Amino acid sequence: MSQPIIFVPAAKLTKSPSNVRKTSDPVADAQLEASIVARGVIQNLIGLPVARKKGHYRITAGGRRLDAVHRAIEKGDLPADTELPVLVVADANDAIEISLSENFFKLSMSPADACRAFQDIIETEKKTPADIAKRFGLTERFVLGRLRLANLAEPVFEALREGEITLDVAMAYASTSDTARQASVFEQLGQGYYRSNLSEIRRQLASGGYRGSDPKALLVGREAYVASGGRIDADLFSDEESEMWIDGDILDHLAEEKLTAAAEAIRTREGYAQIRAVPASHIPYTETYSLRHVEGELPPLTEEQEARCEAIQSEIEAIEETADDEDGEGYTADDEARVQALEAEYEAIQNRVPILTDEQKASSLAYVVIGRDGQPRVHEQLYVAPVEALVDDEGIEAHGSDDEDGEDDQAEVASRPAHSQRLIDELAMMKTEMLAVHVASDPRFALDLGTFIMADAATRLYGSMELGSDLRARVPSPRVANFESGTQAGEEWARIEGSLDRSWCDHDDVRMRYDAFCALPEEAIAAWLGWTVARTIDAVPAGATGSAFIDHLGAKLAIDVAAWWRPTARNYFDRITKPAILDLFDEVGGGELRQRYGASKKHDLAASAEKLFAGDILVEPDIKDRALAWLPDAMRFAPLNVADGADLASDENDSDVANTELELENGPDMGTEPNPAGEDDSDPIAAAA
Repeated sequence: MSQPIIFVPAAKLTKSPSNVRKTSDPVADAQLEASIVARGVIQNLIGLPVARKKGHYRITAGGRRLDAVHRAIEKGDLPADTELPVLVVADANDAIEISLSENFFKLSMSPADACRAFQDIIETEKKTPADIAKRFGLTERFVLGRLRLANLAEPVFEALREGEITLDVAMAYASTSDTARQASVFEQLGQGYYRSNLSEIRRQLASGGYRGSDPKALLVGREAYVASGGRIDADLFSDEESEMWIDGDILDHLAEEKLTAAAEAIRTREGYAQIRAVPASHIPYTETYSLRHVEGELPPLTEEQEARCEAIQSEIEAIEETADDEDGEGYTADDEARVQALEAEYEAIQNRVPILTDEQKASSLAYVVIGRDGQPRVHEQLYVAPVEALVDDEGIEAHGSDDEDGEDDQAEVASRPAHSQRLIDELAMMKTEMLAVHVASDPRFALDLGTFIMADAATRLYGSMELGSDLRARVPSPRVANFESGTQAGEEWARIEGSLDRSWCDHDDVRMRYDAFCALPEEAIAAWLGWTVARTIDAVPAGATGSAFIDHLGAKLAIDVAAWWRPTARNYFDRITKPAILDLFDEVGGGELRQRYGASKKHDLAASAEKLFAGDILVEPDIKDRALAWLPDAMRFAPLNVADGADLASDENDSDVANTELELENGPDMGTEPNPAGEDDSDPIAAAA
């Protein structure tokens, strides 16, 4: 059927019309051409002799290779007398069948194999990515991207090799070089709905960081960010705007500093009463809740504008008269187009932009946000500045007014929510932190809790959101990015993590790790149990789904919140309004204490409040006791509510609920409230110490 392979000059070879491949890819063809120039034609062609042309052949299999050689000869990359290996067949039917078999049964190389092949060439032949790119007709960026894929976390790379994920999914994971983060996200997504969702994968990987195209990044600038110690993880699969700025806390700080400076310059230039910098592209709803808009005054029309409006009306009337004339034919297409144009011009003149007077600006509150281009800009809507927010001569917030409308203004500010959404979320994080410490310190409680959560979730068709936990020992996504509480509970959690026996973690084989773990002392395994269960608890804000169960756990553990957490200027008082702080002074010390601090500026008042509620200010003993016992409602572990629709048997039940609330506020009555964790009624952490 066939003859031995012979070498034929490329000039005597033409592509046969019976070659089964009719379509191709210009990029792939260029890569093939570069490979042939570098290495020659490795696989032979298959051809038929041309009748009456001795030594000439028509190629039925290998047409792309032949075309690549002809192009290279035309460019001068190969000599004109280049010879190619050709397997000559006598029967045309055999030639077509061989061509079909060669193309139909070809198995494309796995992207994973190609990645490791590039890596092997670099390691064994000491080549650079640029050398590989030139050899295979690729861009250097493409080769670098494939090398990044070769260094994927092992579970992700194996999934690519086995075809469990696509190349696009692998490239999404490679958007960061942090293989530990890749493996963590890959495990979290598991076999769920978002396993192949590129946006969700990138979002999870980017948690706590920013893209180079983010308005904050554009505002701060790459050089300033890097100069401050910020790290950048470049994305080799897209443009520079997609690179990841890892240290989100550094970028947040720099953006807030730069925007605040820009806002103060704008306030000085424009003469606003107050200006607030919001390091975001929009203003949160809670910021402008119940604030009144400032409405500008329409500027009068100029003489030219008035004259033009009269001319437009006259022309429209003339067109209407002509159309209504008895001899007229009505509106023509030109008439309609002209009238529409005149009406649009008239409306544009009348729709003037309101202008604020200097007096209005002097009593206005303006917001400065970050535009999509990264530039600070004043939000288009101005608000009437509350009396408490007016600035004094030093540009610092001032409080108080002798105006008759002062009470109305104060009532207006007091009607705003006391807590911003971020503060609510941060309080939830700190509250959960305390609960996690206590769960981790009580292995028996953790064992019971973990067993219940797993069993309850397994017996429900769609799981149970009321549990407030995602038990697989995975850390839930943080409600607040880059959050650091700085609380006693945070320090205790770090101590617990640092004291865990990690000797079993050093083994590479999972079976050896398991055996080493089982060989740990019982107390070491118990510590791991408490830690793994505690870290799964989600930060659920008060009133949200799951908060009732979180509160119930805290009540069963009899957590003394006031002993673990105190409100400070940083974590609380700086985040609420001045009237709200004064209300707290009134609550614990009466009107006299409120009056004593009423004239203080906001930042001084917040510092004084921190000392008062920490017991560091000389006040009457009863006031000090109330201040030390006070907590925001969001930080309390409230008792379990009576089920909806259930009737209380008597007023005595109301009394029991009130007593439970009193115990949570002032500490449990050890004589009547048994500790569910054991016979010792002391605080679990104190017992552990």
